[in-house]
Amino acid sequence: MLPLPVFQHHSPTTLADAVALMAELGDGARLIAGGTDLLPNMKHGLVEPEHLVSLAGVRELRTIVLTDEHLELGAMARLADIAAHPEVVRHAAALAEATAAVGGPHHRRMGTLGGNVCLDTRCVYFNQTYFWRQALGFCLKKDGTACHVVASGKNCVAAASNDSGPALMVLDAELELAGVGGVRRVLASEFYTPDGITNTVRRADEIVTKARIPLKSGRKSAFEKLRRRGAIDYPLLNAAARVDRDRAGVIANVEVVVSALAARPKRIKAQGALAREVSIEALVEGYANAAFKQCRPLTNLDNDTEWRRDMVKVVVARALGRAAAADPE
Repeated sequence: MLPLPVFQHHSPTTLADAVALMAELGDGARLIAGGTDLLPNMKHGLVEPEHLVSLAGVRELRTIVLTDEHLELGAMARLADIAAHPEVVRHAAALAEATAAVGGPHHRRMGTLGGNVCLDTRCVYFNQTYFWRQALGFCLKKDGTACHVVASGKNCVAAASNDSGPALMVLDAELELAGVGGVRRVLASEFYTPDGITNTVRRADEIVTKARIPLKSGRKSAFEKLRRRGAIDYPLLNAAARVDRDRAGVIANVEVVVSALAARPKRIKAQGALAREVSIEALVEGYANAAFKQCRPLTNLDNDTEWRRDMVKVVVARALGRAAAADPE
C-alpha cells in the first residue's frame, strides 16, 4: 500500500476563509473536495502539496437550487446526489447521467461536482507509480522532457478524464469561480484549454463555487460513456448530446460534445441545415459520421486507437439518438 506524503490540513468553514487560505498559502496548497482523485495521485507522487485546503466544511457550496431561470448546483454537491436529484434528471438529464457514470458508488458518494469539473487530465504514461515513471525517464507532464505518446512532441497530450465537462458544455452551463480578485463567471465551453498539464482557465487561487444551467423548454439531453468495465474505470471516450425543439416540436438546434480524446472536450461541427431538414435517423447518422471524421484518439489512454475511433460513431449515435427521441415538455 502506498503511503500519503506529509502535508498540513486546513478546514475552513466559509468560502471567504477558503479563498483567503488559498491566497495565503500560494503554490504549495491544493484544494481537496471529495479527494477520490487527488489522494491517489499524491500517493503516486504525481502531486506533492504542502497544504490541503478542504472544502468539506463549506456548507454554502453544497446546495442544489431550482430558480425561475436556472438550475444551480454547488460545487460541493455530491455526485450521487446530483445523479438522483429529480430536478437535475428533469432539466439536465445529460448531467444526471454523467454523474451517475463516474467511478463506482463509493466514488459518487464522496466525489463532488467541482472536483469532477476540475479533474486532472490522464495518460497511461503519467498515471503510474513513481518507480514506473522513473523507468521511462518521466514525461512532459511531470519531471521529464519527452512525450511518450507523440514522438518529439512539445506539448502534453494527456486527455480530459471527467464526465461532467461535456455534459455541462452541451447544457450551456456557466461556472462561477471565486478568488481574491472577486467572483467571475466562465462558460463551461470556455473553461477547458488544449493543454494537458493545465487544462482549465481556473487560476491557482480560485475556487469553482457553482454551475448554473439555464432552463429551456423543449430541451432534451443525454450522455454516453465508453470504458473497459461497467464501473470504476475512467472514460476511454464519452459524449453528451442536446436537442432543442421549437414550439411546433421541430428540432431547432443540436449540440454534441465528445471528450476523453484530448485535454479539451471537442464540440462536433455538422452541416448547419442538418438539424431542420432531415429525419432523426439521418440527423443521428450525420453527427456520428461528423464525429468520426473530427475525432482522432491517441495512445494516451489506450493503445487500441482504431477501436476507440470506431466507437466514436457508436457513442455519439447512442447519446444523440436518445436526446432526439425524448419527448419534449
